[in-house]
Amino acid sequence: MAEIKVVNMAGESVGTMNLSDAIFAADVNGAVLHMAVKSYLGNQRQGTQSTLTRTEVSGGGKKPWRQKGTGRARQGSTRSPQWTHGGIALGPKPRLYKSKMNKKVRKLAMISALSSKVAGGEMIVVDNITTAEYKTKTMVKMLAAVGAAKKVLVVLPEKDEKVQGSFANIPGVKVSLYNTLNVYDILNCDSFIVAKAAVEKIEEVYA
Repeated sequence: MAEIKVVNMAGESVGTMNLSDAIFAADVNGAVLHMAVKSYLGNQRQGTQSTLTRTEVSGGGKKPWRQKGTGRARQGSTRSPQWTHGGIALGPKPRLYKSKMNKKVRKLAMISALSSKVAGGEMIVVDNITTAEYKTKTMVKMLAAVGAAKKVLVVLPEKDEKVQGSFANIPGVKVSLYNTLNVYDILNCDSFIVAKAAVEKIEEVYA
């Protein structure tokens, strides 16, 4: 089994932890990761963008000049796309960007994302992430102590309003629970900080 160092909030080593090879040391499937990220980003889109075509722009009912004899190009409406105030040709219309992935592929994508963080040395396991009060300074010190990079994803085993509130004002830091993790957030962070209890729960879910 893969082994990873466990630190406390002061950045001091407090032991090691065995990681499941099936979850944290699996082969990274790039194609599945791409599919998962594309699906996640597409599902965030509202798809409500819309432009007016020549049939939807008001006005333009009258032919601007007669068909022949003027020396000018024939025109049927002042709301054609080439006219100022005309309709938009081939513009966006409301559509759905959502896509689905089956459970096995989603699980494979998550395992690939987790394994990539361990392989890249970007995963940091903290024995316990806690605070007695809402204190941003406490969490800033912790991030500095554990050597966190600029973009950080912190994973907790359960909801803790004081911890989540303390991280809220730190730029580049996102807090997630172990059961709301997604592939995009994991790949998008430079430092993947996970509470030890959250690692155990992740292994239970994806075992």
